[in-house]
Amino acid sequence: MDIKNDVLQQFGKNAASYVSSKVHKDGKDLLKLVQMATINGEEELLDIATGGGHTANVFAPLVKKVTAVDLTPEMLRVAETFISENGHQNVDFKKADAEQLPFANEAFAIVTCRIAPHHFPNVNKFIEEVHRVLKSNGQFLLDDNVVPEDDDYDLFYNTIEKWRDHSHFRAWKKTEWLRMLELTGFEISEWHRFEKNFRFESWCKRMNLPQSEMDKLSEHILAASQKVKDKFRIVIENKQVISFQGEAIVLKAIKR
Repeated sequence: MDIKNDVLQQFGKNAASYVSSKVHKDGKDLLKLVQMATINGEEELLDIATGGGHTANVFAPLVKKVTAVDLTPEMLRVAETFISENGHQNVDFKKADAEQLPFANEAFAIVTCRIAPHHFPNVNKFIEEVHRVLKSNGQFLLDDNVVPEDDDYDLFYNTIEKWRDHSHFRAWKKTEWLRMLELTGFEISEWHRFEKNFRFESWCKRMNLPQSEMDKLSEHILAASQKVKDKFRIVIENKQVISFQGEAIVLKAIKR
């Protein structure tokens, strides 16, 4: 699919920036994922769309083994370097599609996926695959950007994300996640909402957005309704977009 080619191109050329990205490496959401997990140290964990490897890295010392997968070979290389430099020897790396996982049924006790599903063109297939590879009563720890329930807010956020990053498919509403997971056979045991502050310039530059497109995107945001500006806490100085606020959901779902 075209979106997957976009993912390969975008993340292939920007892989290193994701290892150092403050949003990805320092988020309180990452600590919350660890706190939500029930771990005895004997688990085999699958980290889907590992990106810079931050989730795999934080769980590696807590479980028996981590398998980190990503669609993009460059991402796997920078993640492996990052994790090995931290001294973890129990992490395997494998190229894999989140919607077609190359693993046996009930192979893992825990599956994690952080700040990635908004890139997946068939999120229902991804959820089905997570359910398939999890053991009975296994834990799915999900963390991703979401949109508010209001359709105007939904349209605004997904439009600017797609503008910045062609590999963005869709940030889902919180209710959509709950529905999709429950219909697949998961029970939601815990969830939290996190606010995320984005600095406009660094947010754009992480995807190597040309200055001309940054200017057009800024104009689009400046032209948004006051309702949208208030909701997303858009900060404007001297007719320049400085920052805005998004949100993420962090949840734990149990396979039943």
